Amino acid sequence: MRREDRQAENSEGIGVEEKIKVLLVDDQPLLRMGFRLILEGEEDIAIAGEAADGLDALTQTAVLKPDVVLMDVRMPKMDGIEATERIAKEHPDTKIIILTTFDLDEYAFSGLQAGASAFLLKDVAPEELVHAVRLVASGDAVVAPRVTARLLETYVRNGGKAHAGQPAEAPRDPLLDDLTPREQEVLRALAEGLSNAEIAHRFFLSEATVKTHVRRILTKLHLRDRVQAVVYAYETGLVVPSQGLDY
Repeated sequence: MRREDRQAENSEGIGVEEKIKVLLVDDQPLLRMGFRLILEGEEDIAIAGEAADGLDALTQTAVLKPDVVLMDVRMPKMDGIEATERIAKEHPDTKIIILTTFDLDEYAFSGLQAGASAFLLKDVAPEELVHAVRLVASGDAVVAPRVTARLLETYVRNGGKAHAGQPAEAPRDPLLDDLTPREQEVLRALAEGLSNAEIAHRFFLSEATVKTHVRRILTKLHLRDRVQAVVYAYETGLVVPSQGLDY
């Protein structure tokens, strides 16, 4: 659910914003406790529950319907990648953030392919964790876009391997032909990690117009969110590695 839609009414009929419900999924209790302590200190975030493996995460998601899931990768019973893929398909309104140890982790890439909206390092600073949860809940931004783009360059365009030599030839998706020339330009800008404001500045558009373009792109390409648009742009070869990216 988008943040602008997250409104409820109190007993006096006055609109009040609902809290972002977060599900913590990690097989290490101490990590879950640490994330809980950080997030519970925020007025607009609530911990809906915890799970110690991917199978339990599926059950908890179905019952609790969290807005955001913080998902570890390496867990017993069912790993975080499979759990992410199933949650993305069965609960499209729930956003998922993959937790990884290294920024160029192949599991982080697999998580994005499976439907995650972002990934974070486990040693993320508290303020960055809170910011990431809010961004992903809003549906309007990609967490650490430059790092995400670097990850995609490393894995997507090299056939899923960090050192595969020559990039694999990317197949062209016929759905790209449904995009207008402007929408293709906006999609390339999204793949660079640009925000709506930056895209608006580049193309001399209003932010409202950019949001409309992004919404149409996601609808036409059947994508969940902006980060899936970035993955798509790399996988289909719409974006050339290192094109316009500044690390």
